[in-house]
Amino acid sequence: MVLFRRAEEVSLLEKLIEGCGEGNSGLILVEGAVGCGKSEFLETVAVNAEKRGALVLRGMGTADERRHPLGVLRQLTADAPAGALPALPSSPAEAGRVGAMREFASAVRELSTTAPVVICVDDLHHVDELSGRYLLHLTRGTRQAKVLLVVTESVHEHGDDPLLRTELLRLPHFVRLRLERFTHEAVRAMLPERPEGETARLHRASGGNPLLLRALLQDPAARPGEAYAQAVRACLHRCGPATGELTGAIAVLDSLATASFTARLSGATETAAARALTALAAAGLLTAGPGGGFCHPAARDAVLEGMEPDARRALHREAALLARAHGAPDTTVAAQLLAAHHTDEDWALPVLRSAADQHAADGALDEATALLRFAREGCPDETCRAEVSVRLSVVTGRTDPAAAERRLAEPLAALAAGRLEPRALGPLARALAAQGRIDESTEVLERLAAGEGRHPGAERRHGDIPGDDPLDGLSAFPQWGATGRRCAPVEPGGHPVGRAVRGAVHPAALWALPAEAEEGAAAQAAELFLRGATLAEGMVEPTVQALRTLLYLDGAERALPWCEAFADQAAARRATGWQTAFAGLLAEARLRLGDLTGAVATAESALCAAPARGGVQLCAVTATLVRAYTAMGRPEAAAAVLSRPVPAQLTGSIHGLAYLRARGHYALATSRFHAALGDFLDIGRHMKRWGLDRPRVLPWRADAAEALFRLGETHQADRFLADQLTTRDANDPWVRGMSLRLRASLREPKERQAMLTKAVDDLHRSGDQYELARAMGDFGQVLRVLGEPARAAMVNRRAWHVAKECGADALCVTILPGHTGEAPEAAAAAGAPQADLVASLSESEKRVALLAVHGHTNREIAQKLYITVSTVEQHLTRVYRKLEIPGRQALPVDFHLGVAEFI
Repeated sequence: MVLFRRAEEVSLLEKLIEGCGEGNSGLILVEGAVGCGKSEFLETVAVNAEKRGALVLRGMGTADERRHPLGVLRQLTADAPAGALPALPSSPAEAGRVGAMREFASAVRELSTTAPVVICVDDLHHVDELSGRYLLHLTRGTRQAKVLLVVTESVHEHGDDPLLRTELLRLPHFVRLRLERFTHEAVRAMLPERPEGETARLHRASGGNPLLLRALLQDPAARPGEAYAQAVRACLHRCGPATGELTGAIAVLDSLATASFTARLSGATETAAARALTALAAAGLLTAGPGGGFCHPAARDAVLEGMEPDARRALHREAALLARAHGAPDTTVAAQLLAAHHTDEDWALPVLRSAADQHAADGALDEATALLRFAREGCPDETCRAEVSVRLSVVTGRTDPAAAERRLAEPLAALAAGRLEPRALGPLARALAAQGRIDESTEVLERLAAGEGRHPGAERRHGDIPGDDPLDGLSAFPQWGATGRRCAPVEPGGHPVGRAVRGAVHPAALWALPAEAEEGAAAQAAELFLRGATLAEGMVEPTVQALRTLLYLDGAERALPWCEAFADQAAARRATGWQTAFAGLLAEARLRLGDLTGAVATAESALCAAPARGGVQLCAVTATLVRAYTAMGRPEAAAAVLSRPVPAQLTGSIHGLAYLRARGHYALATSRFHAALGDFLDIGRHMKRWGLDRPRVLPWRADAAEALFRLGETHQADRFLADQLTTRDANDPWVRGMSLRLRASLREPKERQAMLTKAVDDLHRSGDQYELARAMGDFGQVLRVLGEPARAAMVNRRAWHVAKECGADALCVTILPGHTGEAPEAAAAAGAPQADLVASLSESEKRVALLAVHGHTNREIAQKLYITVSTVEQHLTRVYRKLEIPGRQALPVDFHLGVAEFI
């Protein structure tokens, strides 16, 4: 590896060895930073020289060897033939005589007459003084002999004898050779089988240092491991004792490691610090430029792990003080405080919290979490710990909703014990409301309004989280009006959701739909917001509420692509908590469209993405999964999901109400009607109490009516449905369609037919294919009762087909008992028309055909389209001819024409 891309250097080496054999002496100084391959290059010189028949004498200078006079020279003489070189004097005084040096040089010159002599000395800067003087005398006395002297030296460390290096540089046959670190291009050419991204990573982690690169390739998956750490320590050791003593301070300072700071932290001179930094940068261990730091965190860790723990923490503490005094960013100061485990300074906690906020904003959640946990340990009282715990909950919620909820358990316990000051209650109430925990948030605000928990003489300190309004954060969450401006939510009767906690915004306000009369404009404003929204802390709650507004006010079909887009964005950022929230809405949107299979897949994926189960926020996703399983006719799967533990405070949360509805649907499907009714009525009580009673969101009256109908309480059931049709959501086609379908079951056949006709129309407009299939199934039954079997058969097969597309197998059995197969026999016989035949229909023909597919008579079609019955008949005749079918009964059940809504 060391000779890779060293063609020029190797070529020069070969020429000098060849010239030596021809009688030309030579002197090569091979320079380079630590780890750049000087020793290996020197060994290559020796091997090549031996192949050419030269006599090679090897020696190596070391820090220990420097203390022994003639230590390197003795290594050289040991490689010579016996008796070829004179015995070295035993005393330094005798050895230092010029005559002894001349004798040694003369003996080497004589030895070169029989074969070229190549002398290789590694680490000239560590050679003892006497050996150095002998080598200098040798170079002067063998200029015309077949002698080649090759020495290596670090570029940033020189020996104690300046005369040796100076004199060598003056010799006419002196050649300097510099070994540089590898460039990225060199690493890429060296490893052509690896992707460019990986070679770039290897180059960055090694700094281009051949020794570090080789160690990286030895570690598993070419990731920094033990071999890399050993190589780092070897480089530091070879940089010399002065640099080694300073590396601890450099590692502690990391990106702060300037010469000035390093000198102040280590007690060394600034010159020595600068030399050490230059040496490490030359070796590739430090990145160039201000704020560079080590080339890889593992390199820094290798240094820090080698330090005594108490000494390391003391250095980190001094580094924190130094960084703070010189205006370093809070993130830098906080990292030093964390490493020092030091919070004794008055400014420590604010710095830690500020740094955590910056990390959270940058998406560095592990760093933010570590700082907040450490800050919490250093809090002087319960109130401070509560404030930090709330912030930690918010940060944790980005990746783990269940863990975020658990973070609030301790502040709530402290509040219950009366140990929290009022300044901690506003943030706590905001966090609870954002998690959908309405009752708990309300209780916190009530305690704040009552002045509970205030310690005698306690005053608000500068920098405390809440402002004058304890729910400042909540009031900032947008509610979408016709102009996109925030507006007050309202109760079903038109009254605003109350400021139920003595002038504070009620926590339920976050989850209320807009109060504007023109709700279509509100949905448009929400979509406008979504177009400019980006996922970041503080934007998730408004984005969720905008999606809910779009879903419940403008339909699932319009909301679905937005839910999908934000779920994908959250997944790409590995924000699994946010991903769960958006995927939960996506599953709900698919369920609202009757895509039961898609709803199950999305909900299961969302739950799998969450690091842990449990918590009220995941209950909404669980609820969607249970409802989808129940509608599909898979009660055992729904029961398995419902068997999982749920939080004790479930019913006090907005997500818990969705769970109650899902559990109620399962109870209906398993004939436990009283249990179902209890769950539905619980939903109603909470929705009314919170001022959130919107059937578009949770149509609990319709659910309760269905349970009452199964119990034989038809009068009560009708009363609930009539009440639902007087709410402000009564004109919503989804709400009205479900209500009419259920009320129809309480009427005589003729009136039932009229109500089901309207229900089918409404549910078709709503886009909910599952509820449409249920209504069409009921419609087919009443047609059969009224003596219209042919028309009933057509409606039933259409209903069966819609239910089958939804994945509602149990509903298929209800619609056509005993039928099995892919499609009813009539549809199979008719076959599906070719796409070009359908495309040949005019828009008017498509409208008429679609209404006919849904079971409308010619007269009903004429009334809906404001045309004559004769015109309807003419359109249908042309449709039959163009589609090449015999009549109405052969109209395809999968007649998806894509025309504009007109019903």
